[in-house]
Amino acid sequence: MADTKREIERKFEFTKASAARRGVPDLTGTAGIAAVTDQGTVDLDAVYYDTPDQRLAADGLTLRRRTGGADAGWHLKLPVSPGVRDEVGAELGDTVPRSLAALLRSRVRGTGLRPQVRLLSSRRVSHLLDADGALLAELSTDTVLAERGEATAAWTEVEVELADGVDPGLLDAVEKAFRKAGLKVSEAPSKLARALAETGSAPPVRPGREAADPTAGAHVLAYLRTQRDALVAQDPAVRRNLPDSVHRMRVATRRLRSAFTTYRKVLDRTVTDPLGEELRWLAGELGADRDQEVLLERLRAHIGELPRTLLMGPVRNRLRLWHTTRRSGTRRRALAALDGARYLALLDSLDALLDAPPLLGPAADPADEVLPQAVLRDFARLAGRVDTALALEPGGERDLALHDARKAAKRARYAAEAAVPALGKPAKRLAKAVKSVQSLLGDHQDGVVARDALRGLAAQAQGSGEPSFTWGVLHAREEALAERRERELPEVWATACAPELRAALA
Repeated sequence: MADTKREIERKFEFTKASAARRGVPDLTGTAGIAAVTDQGTVDLDAVYYDTPDQRLAADGLTLRRRTGGADAGWHLKLPVSPGVRDEVGAELGDTVPRSLAALLRSRVRGTGLRPQVRLLSSRRVSHLLDADGALLAELSTDTVLAERGEATAAWTEVEVELADGVDPGLLDAVEKAFRKAGLKVSEAPSKLARALAETGSAPPVRPGREAADPTAGAHVLAYLRTQRDALVAQDPAVRRNLPDSVHRMRVATRRLRSAFTTYRKVLDRTVTDPLGEELRWLAGELGADRDQEVLLERLRAHIGELPRTLLMGPVRNRLRLWHTTRRSGTRRRALAALDGARYLALLDSLDALLDAPPLLGPAADPADEVLPQAVLRDFARLAGRVDTALALEPGGERDLALHDARKAAKRARYAAEAAVPALGKPAKRLAKAVKSVQSLLGDHQDGVVARDALRGLAAQAQGSGEPSFTWGVLHAREEALAERRERELPEVWATACAPELRAALA
C-alpha cells in the first residue's frame, strides 16, 4: 500500500570551504527552538529511476528506491510549490510498485523506467525541539556521492524539514541564522537535480509556455502547451482523489478543445477536429465524477440553510447513501478512462501536434491582428445564444437554450483568457465580463440538474417509508433560484456586451 506525506523543507549549501569546516551553527534560541538533539548518523543508498529522456526530472518529479534509514522503500516525490512536495511511499521491492507506476502513467506511457543515478549519503540527523520537547523540524547534514556511469560528483548539503503543523516561518528564521554562518539556500531543487547537473546529464529544458515570437501561431502553441502540461500534471492528482483535481483536469481538456475551435484559422482542422473529439470523450468520462461532486456540495449547502422544522426524516443519511452509491460508479469510470489505451493515444497525439504543429497561413501573422478576430467571433456566437434563450418562454426549452448559452460563454471566456498574454487588459476585461455571464448560467444549469436529482431522492425516500417533504421543499427553492437567475440575466448580459469592451479589442 502507498502512503503519503507532505514535505515542507529547505535545502542549504555551504558558500565556502571554511564555513563547511565550521559546520552547521547551533540553532538553539532561534524562533522557538529550545533544544537540538543528536539522533546519530545513518547511511542511505538511493537509486533514482526515470525514462531514458528524463521526463520525470524535466517536470520536477523524483522516483527512487532507497535502502537504509527508517523509511527504506520506494518514494515518489511530486512538486506542490517551491519547497513543498508530496512524498508517496511504497514498500521495498525489486520493481516499481504498481501504485506508484499508475501515478506516473501520464508521463511515462509506454516508455520504461530505468535506473539513472545512484546517490550514497551519510546523513547526520538532529531534531529541533520546542520548550515542551515537541518536534519542530528535522535537521540533516548529508555528505553525498553521486554516481552516473563513470561520472561522479560529491557535495555536502543541509536540509531542514518541518514537522507536521509547524509554521513555515521557522524556515525563514533558520535561513537567516544559516546565512550568518556561511550557508545559502541551495540552487538545486533536489539532490537528483544537482546530481544530474554535476554529472553532465541535466534533463532537457521544456519549451517555454510564453510565445517566443509575436506571431499568432507561436502564441496559440504556447497556450496549448500550457493546457497539455496541466492535463498531464493533474492525472496523478485525480488518481489520488485530491480536492478539485477532476475539475482542473476537465478544464484543461475543455480549454484545449475550445482553442482548437477558436483558432481554427491558425491550426488545420483536419488535424485538430479528431483531437477535439477525443478531448470531448475524456471530459465526458471525467465529467460524471465532477458533476456528482458539484451536485453533492449544492444539496448539502441547501440542506444546511433549512430550519430544523423543515428537516423531516433522515435527510442527510439519505443524501449520503445516494451520493456514495452514485460516486463509486463515476470514480471507477474516470479511473478506467485514465488506465485505458485511448487516453494514452490522446496524450501522444497532443505531443505530436505540438512537436509538428499543422499551422495555416494566418499563423505567421501578428497575434494582435489574428487573435482579436477569433475572440470577437466567439463573443458574437455567445450573443446569439443568449438572445435566443431570452426570447423563449420559461420552461424546458428555455432551460436547454440557457445551457447552450452557458457552453458558448465558456468558449468565449477561454478565448479571451487565452489572448491575454498578447492583447493585455482589453482581453482580460472581456474575459472577466463573460465569466460573470458563465457563472450565472452555470448556477442556473446546476439548479436544473439538482431539481432532477431531488425528484429522484424524493422517490427513494417515499419508497423506503421516509417523509419526502424536505425534498419537495428543496425542489421549490431550486425553482425559485432558477427564476431569480433568469431575471438577473438581462442586466448581467448587458454589462458583458458593453460596446466599449468589444471596441477595445477591435
